[in-house]
Amino acid sequence: MDSERPLPPPKTGRGEATRRKILDAARREIGAKGFSEASISAITAEAGVGQGTFYLYFRSKEEVMRELVGDMGRMLRRQLTEAIEGASDRIDAERRGLLAYLQFARRMPAIYRLVEESQFVDPAIYRQYYTDFARSYRKALVAAARKGEVAPGDPEVRAWALMGMAVFLGQRYGVIDTRTPLGPVVDEAVGLIAGGIAPRAQPRGTKPTMARARPA
Repeated sequence: MDSERPLPPPKTGRGEATRRKILDAARREIGAKGFSEASISAITAEAGVGQGTFYLYFRSKEEVMRELVGDMGRMLRRQLTEAIEGASDRIDAERRGLLAYLQFARRMPAIYRLVEESQFVDPAIYRQYYTDFARSYRKALVAAARKGEVAPGDPEVRAWALMGMAVFLGQRYGVIDTRTPLGPVVDEAVGLIAGGIAPRAQPRGTKPTMARARPA
């Protein structure tokens, strides 16, 4: 693994645009082929730049991978922050945030391959991707508990549990299945968050029912 420091950022708008073209091309190539199979020559061809241009902005393919994972994390956190703005309470924020996450996964399914492969390229960036999410999630849960919007509990455990739910729902309904309407999926997940899976008291003579999201 290349342990050298990243090259300094471009000083001009044109340079930044070229660097972005290379990153976008790398995201498509690595997302489609995987890190090992995506070559620098294929990335530069996809970006429409010469192979030598690549090394003006990045020292190696490993550096590109690290930048992509960090970039995807920042982009996703920004979109989730925008999605939950104006939420009436924490449960509403969970609903809005989960829907935005699943929509993001459908638009950019490469995020799964990039993040999962990064643990073999640079375990530190893989850990940072999730710990950055968990840190902000934990703060939000602590604030919600102080307002009485959620029951008291361990915010660290809850943050990672809720993240795990989102990640695997994204795999199922963002990557594997892109046809099922997301509304019922989010409703079911938020019902689980808000009420758990313990049986609830029901009127005598009724039978428990289990809702299930169905493909379109």
